[in-house]
Amino acid sequence: MALRLFAALDLPDDVADRVIALMRGVGGAKWRPRENLHVTLRFFGDVQEPLADDIDSELNQIADSTPPFEIALKGAGTFGGADPHALWLGVSESAPLKKLAADCEKAARRVGLKPESQNFTPHVTVAYLSSAALDPVQAFVQRYALFETQSFRVERFGLYSSVVRKSAPSLYRQEAEYPLFGRG
Repeated sequence: MALRLFAALDLPDDVADRVIALMRGVGGAKWRPRENLHVTLRFFGDVQEPLADDIDSELNQIADSTPPFEIALKGAGTFGGADPHALWLGVSESAPLKKLAADCEKAARRVGLKPESQNFTPHVTVAYLSSAALDPVQAFVQRYALFETQSFRVERFGLYSSVVRKSAPSLYRQEAEYPLFGRG
């Protein structure tokens, strides 16, 4: 059986509450439910269960050698250029976060997955856009360009499965959790 997998950081409830409070004012936006708010570290795609086990083993090793660190959400933007298809909130510059994402990329390659085609851009997708007028989208980005949360501690990350649904948000389920130990 194939699983659609990705590694991600969940948001603390207080940060998620702040994000949810911003999610309005853009017609045609399909706002993400709380349970779908996360920072993706690496999307693995559809993988068979034996490969999923290999990914799990690799992620466990990463967690063992990664110490906890701090990040904050900062700024807003879109994906899709002149025809935006997603609204996001960014993540402040963080060397430990970049290293964790790079380690997840290396793990994916070690188990035989193709390299990620996009550079890592840490963000939280807050809405997918369908027939959204450009002015409200740009207004959202301008309004939250200076948005910033308090720093929060990242002490774990997870491996999630995703079930895509046509008329509703994807269903995400945490398949494994990896506490950050920084042992070395």
